[in-house]
Amino acid sequence: MALVLVAGIGAGTVNAIVGSGTLITFPTLVAFGVPPVSATMSNALGLIPGNVTGSWGYRRELSGQRRRLLQLVPASLLGALTGAFLLLHLPEDAFVAIVPVLLVLALVLVVAQPALQAHLRRRRERAGTTDEPRAMGTGRFLAVLAVTYLCGVYGGYFAAAQGILLVGLLGLVLPETIQRINGAKNVLVLVVNLVAATTYVVVDLVSGDSRIEWAAVGLIAAGSLVGGFLGAAVGRRLPPWLLRSAIVLLGLVALYTILTL
Repeated sequence: MALVLVAGIGAGTVNAIVGSGTLITFPTLVAFGVPPVSATMSNALGLIPGNVTGSWGYRRELSGQRRRLLQLVPASLLGALTGAFLLLHLPEDAFVAIVPVLLVLALVLVVAQPALQAHLRRRRERAGTTDEPRAMGTGRFLAVLAVTYLCGVYGGYFAAAQGILLVGLLGLVLPETIQRINGAKNVLVLVVNLVAATTYVVVDLVSGDSRIEWAAVGLIAAGSLVGGFLGAAVGRRLPPWLLRSAIVLLGLVALYTILTL
């Protein structure tokens, strides 16, 4: 119980800073004999308090993003429902097989984001426009919706490292700083985990075949609640280059963990 609680603290901290805290709690639950699907369901429930505190900790970076988030939350919600449906109907290995590829792609995008944004800035300067566009065009808006939905599907199914995927992909299509993208990521991951967890609970109650380990949920929830505050306090103070380095480092650890699960 103490180890699961500590794992919850670590996961809440890592989720607020980067994302991929599931790769701490999921293997911990599996190591103690919890079946993979039950571990996924219990983990999603337990990490919600940490998602809440992590989002609250980034409230300054979220300033001015209300309209954007209201547009993106439905895509995360629909994606989470899709992912939760897949989890309950498909074998776990069917989706986990592509996780390493997606994670590598996300890490490449995180590293390349400054160069990509600089390239776009030079294009605007050549076109005689030096300011960042205040409103997204239709093409970019649809791209952002698609990215958010697909990350929601991933999060609703497996959850591990969905924050890294979101930061990497949103950084490609949004002209924002990494800290503001990180703040938006925390809110969208909260929505995905909340919707997926609610779906799991409803299905669990309707089926009568309880697969949620409520003791594990409580321990992870208590730990992640504290970890979310800690992670936000640390993550917000990291300079962009150090935050990117932390994302890449933890992403490589996550990649190794997934490959060896």
